[in-house]
Amino acid sequence: MAMKSVIEQENAAREADLAADYDALGAQLARRGVEIEALTARAMAFGVAVPSWGTGTGGTRFARFPGDGEPRGIMDKLEDCGVIHQLGGATPRVSLHVPWDRADPALLREKAAALGLGFDAMNSNTFQDQPDQALSYKFGSLSHTDAGVRRQAVEHNLECIEIGRAIGAKALTVWIGDGSNFPGQTSLSRQFDRYLDSMKAIYAGLPEDWRIFSEHKIYEPAFYSTVVQDWGTSLMTAQELGPQAQCLVDLGHHAPNVNIEMIVARLIRAGKLGGFHFNDSKYGDDDLDAGTIEPFRLFLVFNELVELEDTPGLDLAHMIDQSHNVTDPIESLIVSAAAIQRAFVQASLVDRAALEGYRQDNDALMAAAVLRQAFRTDVEPILQMARLRKGAAIDPVATFRASGYRARVAAERPRIAGGGGGIV
Repeated sequence: MAMKSVIEQENAAREADLAADYDALGAQLARRGVEIEALTARAMAFGVAVPSWGTGTGGTRFARFPGDGEPRGIMDKLEDCGVIHQLGGATPRVSLHVPWDRADPALLREKAAALGLGFDAMNSNTFQDQPDQALSYKFGSLSHTDAGVRRQAVEHNLECIEIGRAIGAKALTVWIGDGSNFPGQTSLSRQFDRYLDSMKAIYAGLPEDWRIFSEHKIYEPAFYSTVVQDWGTSLMTAQELGPQAQCLVDLGHHAPNVNIEMIVARLIRAGKLGGFHFNDSKYGDDDLDAGTIEPFRLFLVFNELVELEDTPGLDLAHMIDQSHNVTDPIESLIVSAAAIQRAFVQASLVDRAALEGYRQDNDALMAAAVLRQAFRTDVEPILQMARLRKGAAIDPVATFRASGYRARVAAERPRIAGGGGGIV
């Protein structure tokens, strides 16, 4: 059965309950002076990009356990992304990663258009060597001591821009694994200078209507020092490059207890917040679906974004960046997109006037209570109604399972062999 028919069938069984839940929530919100239809409209307008690479099974340094029906290439990835958007209604764009997703741009545009998808920021890859690569990135890429390696990395980023231009993307995200693993291995100052020189060469190749995002990460794979290790270095980079350069905040790239929402506020003030890679983390990086461990932190990030959403020039790229090791990637991406959308709607519920009043009175308890009230509000009926009105699924995961999509593609796509990291 076609996915559209499955969605309609599954929705028919849930519509009456949704109507009752929606009306009940609407009455509750009305008593607080909140119009539920306004929130539903905001939910319907919200979107987050899906990472093409997230549709496959990830892995760890130890091993990778392949899943059934994994994408064989970018066209299969786009098929899966189309299903995610069809079911959840909140992921209209796909973020590509080159060279993993290298393909004829005309075919990419044609495939995406047929699935009702567009393209978000491009992502370059100089953190691993490719089979046809002349020089190795083992000891760095954009900051390498060898000018030839740096030139190769710059040219790769310029290629990503050209592919992006051809498919309608408008931004390039640059994350590098450069750094050092031993004290004394590199000059911390000169290495950063080399990185900046390389980024300036990439920046010079940006079209006028494009942006470049500098992405920071506290550690890994360089465990002693990382070239772009925190938001301060990322901000320095964006400021030195120019107005088309901004910072990308990945929620899994910070030390424990870092106040990410404050970083968000600071970068907005500097006019340098470009976007996000959403995920959640317990110990490592990008290891869990968004909202799995710290849904309140996700809400607090969106609280800052909603509070400052009228800031002139603020134009954020919302993207997911996750690795799915033990779950179905399609299901995890659906759940993550809904969690991100939920945090946005909850943040839109905050009584800004009351909050500001408590702030002026230095009433910390009641200011925090205003945030908790919004966070504790179950906005699921709003998300469900937004999906229903967009022709998506009221319960997207249950509908996905009822569709049999995974079993169908598993019959068409051969299982991809697993691998190990050599650690025992």
